[in-house]
Amino acid sequence: MSESPPPPPAWSISNMANGAVQFLRLPVLASSGLAVVASGLLYFKQNELIYPRNVPADARTNVPSPRMFGITDFEDLQIPTPDGESLNAIFLRQSKTRQSRNLTVLMFHGNAGNIGHRVPIGKALQETLHCNVILLEYRGYGMSTGTPDEVGLKIDAQTALDYIRQRPEFKDTTIIVHGQSLGGAVAINLVATNQDSGDIGGLILENTFMCIRKLIATVLPPARYVARLCHQTWASEDVLPKITKVPILFLSGLKDEIVPPPHMTGLFSLCKSPSKVFRTLPNGSHNDTVAEPGYFDHIHSFVTEEVLADSK
Repeated sequence: MSESPPPPPAWSISNMANGAVQFLRLPVLASSGLAVVASGLLYFKQNELIYPRNVPADARTNVPSPRMFGITDFEDLQIPTPDGESLNAIFLRQSKTRQSRNLTVLMFHGNAGNIGHRVPIGKALQETLHCNVILLEYRGYGMSTGTPDEVGLKIDAQTALDYIRQRPEFKDTTIIVHGQSLGGAVAINLVATNQDSGDIGGLILENTFMCIRKLIATVLPPARYVARLCHQTWASEDVLPKITKVPILFLSGLKDEIVPPPHMTGLFSLCKSPSKVFRTLPNGSHNDTVAEPGYFDHIHSFVTEEVLADSK
């Protein structure tokens, strides 16, 4: 591919940090009693901080269509979950050429914006791998119903995987799970609980974290004393070592200002997959690592050498 897609909008876990820091900068922290109040705010408001689904302001109503990016062969889906929600998803169908592969990428995005903002990334993956792409919208985001939380997002991920499995068009497809930032935590949990199925061929992680509590302590040092109050944990450092049958690619932007690179190296060191690859993007920050030279080349090499070669 001659060029990378434009980076997605600069909304990410930084929204959690920006929101939380407003609490932490309040002068009431000078009083231990009022500090407890501030901690309570951080505790009870953490879902809004971790899942800023209304950023940008029109993220719940304005989901860019693939047509805006020159894509014509796609489907706009609404997938029901077992607990009564309806998830918006976009299916980018691969072009039928000699290079086409029975390969499907399931994409999980970061914690703000919506799937429409990630269509250029899906298009680039489709063109790089000659595959199908499913972009899933979490509950409470974009055109999906419900309210996001850790339990719910895990249900959403499983729902998307089950949808791929039951749709005849995806018969015998090899699934690559791709997760960015928070989406990496979602992807890790999904693969860990489904690796024995044999249809997940690989996992791609970009700029994700070891766990929310450690991320809070890193991004907001004053909050390290109340990080234990966090009930949205996403403890990838505990889940990732359970993945022992699926190849994993780690893509780390070394200028990530939100999820410090040691989180990615820490996950890599904990990884017990017999096939694991670590690649760095030297100038990649949290939101634009995907636009760095070599990003899609690394993915192509990983899928060709570790996923498809292993399946032969």
